[in-house]
Amino acid sequence: MSERTPVADPGQLIPVVRTTAVARCNPLTKITVALVLMVAALLSIDLVSAGIVLAFSLVLLPASGLDPVQALKRLWFLPAGALLAAWGTAILAEKTGAVLVELGPLLITTGSASVAAAIFVRALALAIPLVVLASTIDPRDLADALIQHLRLPETLVVSVLAAGRLLGLLVVDWQTLSMARRARGVADGSPLQRASSLVAGIFALLVQAIRRGTRMAMAMEGRAFGRPGRTWRRRSAFHPRDLVLLGSAVLVGVAAIASALVLGTWNPILGG
Repeated sequence: MSERTPVADPGQLIPVVRTTAVARCNPLTKITVALVLMVAALLSIDLVSAGIVLAFSLVLLPASGLDPVQALKRLWFLPAGALLAAWGTAILAEKTGAVLVELGPLLITTGSASVAAAIFVRALALAIPLVVLASTIDPRDLADALIQHLRLPETLVVSVLAAGRLLGLLVVDWQTLSMARRARGVADGSPLQRASSLVAGIFALLVQAIRRGTRMAMAMEGRAFGRPGRTWRRRSAFHPRDLVLLGSAVLVGVAAIASALVLGTWNPILGG
């Protein structure tokens, strides 16, 4: 059976073109790569190791099939949060070295500024690999990999997959119900009437969700989910590109740690 290579999915948080080599890697490989990179950045608070991991993640961004412009527009809060953490660190960290800024109680030195810079880069190095690789994972491929390779209970995995994919339908159903009730004038009136309309809308949404869940349960039963000997239309397989991606991540992690040790910037979070 030929391998499935879908194109961009506009319904995702970040549009992804799934025809690139990284995007077509096995979901378990992507999760492992993200964990390797995050561990390499997590072990120490220094600019060198975190910077190497961050540079590799940024290089991996276009190869993953993500749209960099859309990623920056929709994930702007990541650098903003990292900058906020760095600012707090610069203010509260131990004051060593020459004074850079001194405005009353605000004191920033070269030592606290270097720690703040390391925190900023480290925060991005921890977040970006997870976001980049997780955004390229198709939930169906992840469910297939978890069941076929890790032998997780297929009923549980597929149920969670179905719940996640149907979560967006709840929002659409709620918007449809709200517009329908507003068109009939039911949602207007006093605060008590609005509260009553809200309760009625929630009840109608619950009824729709139960009906949809019942139909899906019957469909899953008809397809023999949870029964032994069931075959799979899509086979989750590993390819040479998975080994290349995983090997690259391991090399980057080792290089990041080794470079920090050689340059003397290694600052382990556990001390020592």
